Amino acid sequence: MDDILNREIDAFIEAHEEEIFANIARLVAINSVEGEAAPGAPFGEGPARALDEGLRIARELGLKTVNCENYIGYAEIGEGEDYLATITHLDVVPVGDGWTEDPFTMREREGYIIGRGVMDDKGPSVLCLYALKYLKDRGIPLRYPVRALLGANEETGMGDVDYYLAHFRAPLFCFSPDANFPLCNGEKGIYHGRMIAKVPMEKLVDIKGGFAANAIPDKAEAWVKAEKAGSAPGVTAEKTEDGLWHLTAVGVGGHASLPEGTVNAIGVLVNYLLEKGLAGEQEAKFLRAVAMLNENSDGSGLGVQADDGLFKPLTLVGGVIGVEDGRMFQTLDSRYPTNTSGEQIAAKIREKVGDVCEVTVERDAPPFYMSLDKPEIRACIGAYNAVTGENAEPYTIGGGTYARDFPNAVSFGPEHPERPQPDFAGPIHGVDEAACKAWLLEALKVYIVALIELEKLSF
Repeated sequence: MDDILNREIDAFIEAHEEEIFANIARLVAINSVEGEAAPGAPFGEGPARALDEGLRIARELGLKTVNCENYIGYAEIGEGEDYLATITHLDVVPVGDGWTEDPFTMREREGYIIGRGVMDDKGPSVLCLYALKYLKDRGIPLRYPVRALLGANEETGMGDVDYYLAHFRAPLFCFSPDANFPLCNGEKGIYHGRMIAKVPMEKLVDIKGGFAANAIPDKAEAWVKAEKAGSAPGVTAEKTEDGLWHLTAVGVGGHASLPEGTVNAIGVLVNYLLEKGLAGEQEAKFLRAVAMLNENSDGSGLGVQADDGLFKPLTLVGGVIGVEDGRMFQTLDSRYPTNTSGEQIAAKIREKVGDVCEVTVERDAPPFYMSLDKPEIRACIGAYNAVTGENAEPYTIGGGTYARDFPNAVSFGPEHPERPQPDFAGPIHGVDEAACKAWLLEALKVYIVALIELEKLSF
């Protein structure tokens, strides 16, 4: 990298470091979990408030902003119809239980910031705004205008992008800071569905676990009619005042696309119920189907395992278990390679357990893959390697980002799962979600350099 440019970017980041983290804290303070749609708030009050605050921060940085009816918004520099873009999101998943402090009050510890959204994706949203500010303040020549898109519905459906692409021209190229560095050029397909018991509950009074279909739960509970129930590894049993047994199972949570190292609390609870004989005959049939789901995370328990050699093998996990209309349900989240589909996954599960439960398809997004030879890919990975001194190459993932919904896009950091982190630093979608301050500032430098290099290309 040019020495003068290197020093200028470092000086810019140093001058703005304090306000960068103060602005991240402003966004973290807003509970932007999807809520009930209302006039002017298509994804609920929280996401709308977060979007408003994000655009306010952009204006304070001297950027032009547009709010697209609270579906999505953007900050922009430059003029012209064809443009480059970054895209992040300001909505978050529910916090769940177990946080050591208020998840909506950002705090610092040993060089890390902690709070819901610091990494996914409020911290990166602020980085993108400051990347545009650098280009603007330094007068970097722009062949193409640049937009920093701020979404409000990434976690629960991406209706924000549907709205945007229905009303605006797609960018020539965009990257989404919502994954791991160095760069993701392909994403598995995503299947979301449910297994729904065909018969009402008997002995079980209630069962619940998980807070989002795309997160592996660390807690699950059941209330059971039984004469006796005892605690077991991972499960505590308490007698309630009305004579029921309250069972609480604990596990190790995480993102549904990264099940390695997690322990699904639903699986712990269901295995306990079956081993202790606490479920009725029909309930047990459904719970055995859930147990098969949780045997492992590769889908083999339900016969849907798949591997194409291009992506990592299929994953299948259950994020939420609950009761609707007197019948138990279990959500399904699969990240699948190119040699299967959501419809095929659902059909195979029906073959296995269709006698005891209905199996639905609520979402089926096919995988995408982008060639490593594309100049924009090389520009981004080159920027990362120039800043870090590494010789990294792109990779593919099981997660789903905004990149899959645009005609020419990739996901581009800022997470670093390969770098060791302290025990107190929780993962995205998990308890005590954390982000290393130094790594975020490094990512800002990468994004600035990448945008400068992208401006040199001919699209």
